[in-house]
Amino acid sequence: MTDTVLPVLRLKKGEDRRLRAGHLWVFSNEVDVKRTPLDAFAPGDAVSIEDAQGHALGTGYVNPRSLICARLLSRDRRYPWGPSLLVHRLKVALSLREKRYASPYYRLVHGEGDGLPGLVVDRYGDVLVVQVTTAGMERELEALLAALEKVVKPAAVLLRNDTAIRELEGLERYVRVALGEPPTEIEVEEAGRRFVAPLDAGQKTGWFYDQRDNRDRLAGFVTGGRVLDVFSYVGAWGVRAALAGAREAVCVDQSQTALDYVARNAQANGVGERVGVRQGDAFEVLRELREAGERFDAVILDPPAFIKRRKDQRAGEQAYRRLNQAGMQLLERDGFLISCSCSYHLPRDTLVAQMQQAARHLDRELQVLAHGYQSVDHPMHPAIPETAYLKVVYGRVHR
Repeated sequence: MTDTVLPVLRLKKGEDRRLRAGHLWVFSNEVDVKRTPLDAFAPGDAVSIEDAQGHALGTGYVNPRSLICARLLSRDRRYPWGPSLLVHRLKVALSLREKRYASPYYRLVHGEGDGLPGLVVDRYGDVLVVQVTTAGMERELEALLAALEKVVKPAAVLLRNDTAIRELEGLERYVRVALGEPPTEIEVEEAGRRFVAPLDAGQKTGWFYDQRDNRDRLAGFVTGGRVLDVFSYVGAWGVRAALAGAREAVCVDQSQTALDYVARNAQANGVGERVGVRQGDAFEVLRELREAGERFDAVILDPPAFIKRRKDQRAGEQAYRRLNQAGMQLLERDGFLISCSCSYHLPRDTLVAQMQQAARHLDRELQVLAHGYQSVDHPMHPAIPETAYLKVVYGRVHR
């Protein structure tokens, strides 16, 4: 128990409903700035959040420069936001992963889903890759690193704080070593197989753990077929398709470095002769394959987010439609399309609608066979829709 007294952030009348329902964010227009001016706080200050009547809602941290001006981290006044709570939340997060995974390869912390807004931690054995995206979490960086050493005991920690979202919080972008000597590439274990990916020059935090559960379902869609993996990165989908029995998998990515890793991962897993690569812009490669008369039994589309902000909505939806149409044009008369979106702003139903429009434009029939979500090491907060960002649609396209 603690008697720590924190400065107060007071909300306007009625603006506490969302927090009481379980949400963790406070927007700047919800704050009673006459009673608790936002400019009285420095970015990252710990605060006690209260409703308009002065009833405590919990503790968290504030950033007056951000649209999301505060995040709630604890509803129990005995355990306010700080180093002790960090250790506790990390232990709770670790417990979930250890129950689910036999080996220490997973996302250890998934922001709000684990009660730690502004923090992502990926684990690769005894190497941790940490990404901090809020001023409040940045303020507690040393305490965070100490908590990780206490709970996980890593040999190396790399801070990949180079994401553009940090700029919304007024934070600089940087990459630096926080502990030990992180390798230039990481090794990952997935479905009992080993893969490698670049760490210092890789995408985001090195590996896309969020698709692991979806890749586990590949066997029934690719066995015996020819597979196209578009936006392949280092080949997780394509190589696993070959391991699931595909007679051939072709991986497409704009990065030659990524495709070099595809070849390494395929060779290391004994399917090198069945995995090929095509370097170039995805839409251009899809066009070239179509003009060459290439056909596939299954096409996997796993693009980066086409809709990062609401203003991108219309153009992004059109991009998803064009991509799915281009993928369908490369399918045999009866084939499978696995279409993904990591854009939170693209609802699942809208992705299906774009796929259906593409199918009808080509005079084909689409059957939706299954839906996929992010893997269980990316827990979704039931009161925060933004945490449920990943959509995967397993479809059958036939004439």
